[in-house]
Amino acid sequence: MHNTFKALLIICILGLSSPVIAIASTHQIIAKAETKNVGQVIESQGYHLEFVPKKTDKGAHLDFYFQKSDTHASVGNARVTAQVQLPDGKRETVTLNYDPKEKHYTALLTTKVTGDFKVTILCDINGKKVNGRFSFKR
Repeated sequence: MHNTFKALLIICILGLSSPVIAIASTHQIIAKAETKNVGQVIESQGYHLEFVPKKTDKGAHLDFYFQKSDTHASVGNARVTAQVQLPDGKRETVTLNYDPKEKHYTALLTTKVTGDFKVTILCDINGKKVNGRFSFKR
């Protein structure tokens, strides 16, 4: 059975509400169902990418955990941005800042628009590009 199909089957069996769908051309991205922060997870190029959006009165608080796959040690020296497609088709780019105390990246997406959001997280760690695609509903 193909790895992506297996991962999606596991997500469906576990009843997770937001399956992760990732597209890769030159490197393998695998959707995983295990997570510490109840977020959407992708393993790519030796990194663990976990996206946790939370509704707020001002919009959506975006939490992003960027860790090494083998040790889950936080990677705090990356440049991280989110390219967000809003439900109305408009696009926004948001810079996520690293919180050393909480050991993850955060940003606030200020919008009152409701519906399905598509998010591409772009990470640059010393010139190496590691990206992931996620989605959420507000």
